[in-house]
Amino acid sequence: MSNGTAPQPDIFYPIVPDAAWAARIVPLGVRTLQLRIKDASPDKVRRQIDETLTLTRRHGCQLIVNDYWREAIAAGADYIHLGQEDLADADVAAIKVAGLRFGISTHSEEELAVALDAGPDYIALGPIYETKLKAMRWAPQGLERLGEWKRRVGARPLVAIGGITPERASGVVAAGADSVAVITDFMTAQDPKRRIEKWLAWAEERRERAL
Repeated sequence: MSNGTAPQPDIFYPIVPDAAWAARIVPLGVRTLQLRIKDASPDKVRRQIDETLTLTRRHGCQLIVNDYWREAIAAGADYIHLGQEDLADADVAAIKVAGLRFGISTHSEEELAVALDAGPDYIALGPIYETKLKAMRWAPQGLERLGEWKRRVGARPLVAIGGITPERASGVVAAGADSVAVITDFMTAQDPKRRIEKWLAWAEERRERAL
């Protein structure tokens, strides 16, 4: 099981749909990875989590499992990420007792209040910019709201997601984000490896500035 000592998510936080994608980018130097599995059988979910966790441990990378909190506990992942609907069905007490940290997605004032009541280890806000990943009922949040969220969450890490590129990332961090979560930018790139390397170079520069 996790020992509950996982640090906060790294400043660059890519999200992948399966273990195969994880194997493509984790060895490049990714420090935090979310595994977001969709429409899979229970057996496949368990295999994907186990395979990805073996990989991330080998490379010193944190693994955040999206939604599947029971399987994440069983595997001993570092973190669980919950959407608002998933939060309503999750056993937060069991997650905490198991020693896993968890983050929660938010898109509105009401969702932020619900998330803070659950006592998560980080809060995510999105979409910051327009995103093509999926149809969103939420309008882009923008940098001003990101700053407002950071004031509300205080010392708790704030993860920004949605339409973020390397060119926009520093502005997102300046507005209040501690981490930027990225999916479409690298997955749809002509050369995903090169795009990840660009992100990693950006992240390293930001860490050096923080020293």
